[in-house]
Amino acid sequence: MTPPDLSLPNDVETLKAMVLAMAKKAARADALESEVADLKARNADADARIERLTQILKAFDRARFGRRSEKLGSASGDDEQQAFVFEEIESGIAAIKAQVSKGREQADGARAPRRRKGFAPHLERIETIVEPEELAEHAGKQKVLIGEDVSERLDVVPKFRVIVTRRPKYAFKNADGVIQAPAPAHIIEGGVPTEALLAQIAVAKYADGLPLYRQEAIYARDKVELDRQLMAQWMGKLGFELEIVADYVFSEVKEAERVFADETTLPTLAPGSGSTKTAYLWAYARDDRTFGCSGPPMVAYRFEDSRSGECAVRHLNGYRGILQVDGYAAYNKLARDRGNDGITLAGCWSHSRRKFYELHVAGSSEVATATVERMARLWQVEKSVRGQNPDTRVAARQQASAAVVADLFDLWQQTLRRISGKSKLAEAIRYAVSRRAIFERFLTDGRIELDSNIVERAIRPQTITRKNSLFAGSDGGGRTWATIATLLQTAKMNNVDPFAWLALTLQRIANGWPSGEIDALMPWNDAT
Repeated sequence: MTPPDLSLPNDVETLKAMVLAMAKKAARADALESEVADLKARNADADARIERLTQILKAFDRARFGRRSEKLGSASGDDEQQAFVFEEIESGIAAIKAQVSKGREQADGARAPRRRKGFAPHLERIETIVEPEELAEHAGKQKVLIGEDVSERLDVVPKFRVIVTRRPKYAFKNADGVIQAPAPAHIIEGGVPTEALLAQIAVAKYADGLPLYRQEAIYARDKVELDRQLMAQWMGKLGFELEIVADYVFSEVKEAERVFADETTLPTLAPGSGSTKTAYLWAYARDDRTFGCSGPPMVAYRFEDSRSGECAVRHLNGYRGILQVDGYAAYNKLARDRGNDGITLAGCWSHSRRKFYELHVAGSSEVATATVERMARLWQVEKSVRGQNPDTRVAARQQASAAVVADLFDLWQQTLRRISGKSKLAEAIRYAVSRRAIFERFLTDGRIELDSNIVERAIRPQTITRKNSLFAGSDGGGRTWATIATLLQTAKMNNVDPFAWLALTLQRIANGWPSGEIDALMPWNDAT
């Protein structure tokens, strides 16, 4: 093997220069080794943190999407709260990965962008062409395009605009009179907002949980002064104009063979006192798709200052179908007052399950654990027959669910005889046993669901809006809330953009839409 050339120059200055260069290389090598060691330590720490957060995410995934027996909470769960934690954990993981990626890119060079799903085709495309710099060696030579790389990023331009309407006036020579086109009709005559702005404010408040005082601050950043009191007046006007549309939705709800009902609190300012009083938002939902029908889903809200059963009686006057509810006793009045020709009540197994689940997670009751595990079989059956016709659903339930239900009630009755009547377990058992008739009704009627989660999902967004808004303002504000929320939530249930639908509907109403054609305005008939 030929030895390396080790000849050195004789010039002293040249030798000094070589020594200095070698010293710099050695220093740079030491620095690189230190940087690599630091990156390895940071990567190891980041990997450990990501692993911990990923395990938490998996737990939340099980809670949100897993089988009923694996859920962390009740059968319906607190989806919003879980989603908030989920988003915070995702943000934490992304921050760590960004930190690690930055270090790796510095060491490895830029990485190729990962492939992702394209953006919706209806979005406006603003194209920018980035030309390469021409080098001196390319001077005078012709460029030939051989290809290009195309990437897309999602952008937003939040801005207001002013619609200027000019109506020319004309006079005619040698003739009397002046002609001018009439002013376009608007919901707020002679006012500031277009129907699109009214829709934006309404959707932000009643669908997205953004109170008017927050909207006021956001708009002010754009040098647009919209006083919250003025916006509240606009919403009151909207509630008045849309009331006939919301009433039509409720009439359609009551045409269903089965209706879900629930209620939640809606704090309201008491007149003259400056303090809040507890009012209620009652919700009535319809979704016939679960038992094989194709009708649109919908929900109607009603504002009341009471939770009395008289409210439900008044709301459901004339209804003669199935009413699926939680265990609130006020609904019993509907069945008692109507007799054999009245409403048929059906129970919600989710509400019963929650009581046992609390004991199960506390590890304080084997009976509660057995109950939760057996109930999980009921939801497995329901998953297999969702969307099937009523007869198919009943057949599957009789084959697989009836024995589970009978076994559960036997377990509860035997347990109740040997435990303290004041215990939490006894309370949970009595809740279920006292409602046995309405709990078992789903076994013989395929139109009935195992739970009332359909209405719970419909009412949950209102609890978020309520939390952000603190109170509804007044009884009138509560009625406006119920009216607008009815329409926006129904639009969302039908996968219709609530803003586009509401803006168009307000334009139609302003232009004198005939009251005899209200059905055409419904979100499920959306033509936007």
